Amino acid sequence: MALVAPVTIRKVTGDTATEKPDLLAVEEPLEIRLGFGPMHDRQQRSVSVTMRTPGHDQELAMGFLFTEGIVHKPDDIVSCRHCVQDEAKEGNVLRVELKPDVLVDWTRLERNTFTSSSCGLCGKATIEAVMAETAGPVESTLHLDAAVLHSLPDRVRDTQRAFAYTGGIHAAALFDADGRLLLVREDIGRHNALDKLIGAAFWQGWLPLHVHGVFLSGRIGVELVQKSWKAGIGLLGAVGAPSSLAVQMAQEAGITLAGFVRDDRFNLYTEPQRIRLPMPVEG
Repeated sequence: MALVAPVTIRKVTGDTATEKPDLLAVEEPLEIRLGFGPMHDRQQRSVSVTMRTPGHDQELAMGFLFTEGIVHKPDDIVSCRHCVQDEAKEGNVLRVELKPDVLVDWTRLERNTFTSSSCGLCGKATIEAVMAETAGPVESTLHLDAAVLHSLPDRVRDTQRAFAYTGGIHAAALFDADGRLLLVREDIGRHNALDKLIGAAFWQGWLPLHVHGVFLSGRIGVELVQKSWKAGIGLLGAVGAPSSLAVQMAQEAGITLAGFVRDDRFNLYTEPQRIRLPMPVEG
């Protein structure tokens, strides 16, 4: 399925209008279904419908299921593939088959959904809920030069094929201490882009990502910090600003949070010791 869709627009400049072709980021629903239970009593249940840009759907599903605490290791999953029986939803339904001995905590999934939708009501409760599902603060040994952070916006932008055509899609990039980009995933949704990235790392057995950082093309909401905490990410940087609750959660998680990473500047909100700053020049 395509990442972009052609359209004809009327482009207005001053008092002049001209018709021209353009490209838009594709947005379509993805339904994630779980197959679970013992072999003699297999069941199916829909667990999520998200609006996403098609591509890397399996990684999106695995990243979502991991960060929601449904699966914990790649071996929990038998298969992950698009359903072909429903022609009306061709390409937009993904079924994930779990091993018979994997027990699904449906109350956790419902609790997490409620928490993320109502996090503005009680930030403390949101953070405590995530703390209960993790092993404590991230134990990251990641340290990097400030120059690495400065270089990320342009280098990530250069890898964004869909953004180059549409200007309307987000990216999540995994990098190491030397600034090497190991994975980049794009999606019209910020959360989906990060789920795709974490899902890819999960499937390759890279978790926890204690010696890696993640760079995001948008702002940092609390849900993105939550997903990063679950994946053990040591540093989260973004072009945009973090929310107040995102900063609070990053502080509890021991994650270095850097916002406004652009134009050769950035702000550090938590755990600044992981960034090696240049020595000031004496006058």
